[in-house]
Amino acid sequence: MGRDRVSIFDTTLRDGEQSPGCSMNLDEKLRMARQLEALGVDVIEAGFPVASEDDFEAVRAVAGTCRKPIIAGLCRALPDDIERAWAALKGAARPRLHTFLATSDIHLAHKLKKSRAEALEMAVAGVRLAKSFTGDVEFSAEDATRSDVDFLCEVVEAVIEAGATVVNIPDTVGYAVPSEFGALIRTIQERVPNLHRAVLSVHCHDDLGLAVANSLAAVEAGARQVECTVNGIGERAGNASLEELVMALRVRQDRLPFLTGVDATQLTRSSQLLTHITGVAVQPNKAVVGRNAFAHEAGIHQHGVLQHRSTYEIMTPESVGARVQSLVLGKHSGRHALGQRLAELGFELSKPELEKAYKIFNKLCDQKKEIFDEDLLAIVQDGLVQIPEAWKLRAVQATAGTSATSTALVTLSDGAGEATETAAGDGPVNAVFAAIDKLTGLQGLLLDFTVRSLTGGADAVGEVFVHVDFAGRPATGRAASTDIVDASARAYLNAVNKLVHARRLPARAAASA
Repeated sequence: MGRDRVSIFDTTLRDGEQSPGCSMNLDEKLRMARQLEALGVDVIEAGFPVASEDDFEAVRAVAGTCRKPIIAGLCRALPDDIERAWAALKGAARPRLHTFLATSDIHLAHKLKKSRAEALEMAVAGVRLAKSFTGDVEFSAEDATRSDVDFLCEVVEAVIEAGATVVNIPDTVGYAVPSEFGALIRTIQERVPNLHRAVLSVHCHDDLGLAVANSLAAVEAGARQVECTVNGIGERAGNASLEELVMALRVRQDRLPFLTGVDATQLTRSSQLLTHITGVAVQPNKAVVGRNAFAHEAGIHQHGVLQHRSTYEIMTPESVGARVQSLVLGKHSGRHALGQRLAELGFELSKPELEKAYKIFNKLCDQKKEIFDEDLLAIVQDGLVQIPEAWKLRAVQATAGTSATSTALVTLSDGAGEATETAAGDGPVNAVFAAIDKLTGLQGLLLDFTVRSLTGGADAVGEVFVHVDFAGRPATGRAASTDIVDASARAYLNAVNKLVHARRLPARAAASA
């Protein structure tokens, strides 16, 4: 890797998925992984295989699907973790074992109950074991920014000697400021004599809103891998935002003369796909990919942009894959036009999928005068279900008012026939959920309920995202419709179907064993 090349390590599927409400099933992880491959990231960290059977299967599936990027699996510096991670990764074209151990006295004393000497021995042993499986081994010194610098340098030198090819310096709790973090990276380069044998990496969290700034300071100081996530999702306040890092490096070549392999025109598509999978939307004023990132309302700004776009735009919408005018289709559009636009948005549909999407599209055209890209994304996400539908919504009716208890009537089918139930609740949506619980025999505890408008106007499509706990098993669901009660019912049922599908997987696996 040349000095001017910065490797983009994407951990959306691992650290990003740990963000509350951002969990993904296997199909969703594979869809996101394929988009990350199209985006051109250098490394996809697919998960933490020892954490659960689902994580193991996801890492194995991504390793077998995405052949261009390096596929990494996270593991603690423990033999069982490392062996489990390798079992998931061994089918990858370019596997990487990413092992980690805390180095700060805070973590050693209160979490690991280890001395510095014991931690050093564990780190070296973990890297040596990982190296016996693959030549590409990354070691992360967890909580590096609160570690004793002398001890941190000692650990870095030792793990490189043991075979680590990448050494990662995480700001695990988002504690550092840019000048401090840059100085730490320079110190490590000065004090670790064998550092030339490994790539120096950084992984910054955004607890103080400095993750991107810290990452850029580290790159200026000599780091050549940056770990980040799409939309900046992740633990607590999140990780360094991939799209912000990439565009900062691209726009400010005068101060940051570094290259990445990322196709920036895929940034908006990647952001939108993640939003539709997780239901967690970025704020309108989010840099690069927010809805208002290229909007100009102030009169003086509008005048300037009309005269020359560079007056108020340091990058163009097209450069990040955003469309200035997203209105593309209407009720007179055919299957070919619909399929072509969906392909442009990143969805290559089979003939049966396109036929199903077209039927939903026509129905939506009867409800709306204008069809936007956001509507098309909703059609794909809501209409082309990635999991079997154990229960299907046939009808829903609900009443609401200021002086009466809300009631709902819901009809579902389960393959054996149709059934109808009524229920009362605190509002029409609550009543609908109660009726669905009666029909399915499940009792769901609603943890999160989010509604957002995908498009403008009185006939806007509304998207509903739910996070539900079914007796200790969480599930998420989403759906979109011009009718919020209908969208709510479909989103809740989507969560129910995900739960039913997950319960059937172990039985199918046992039957095939």
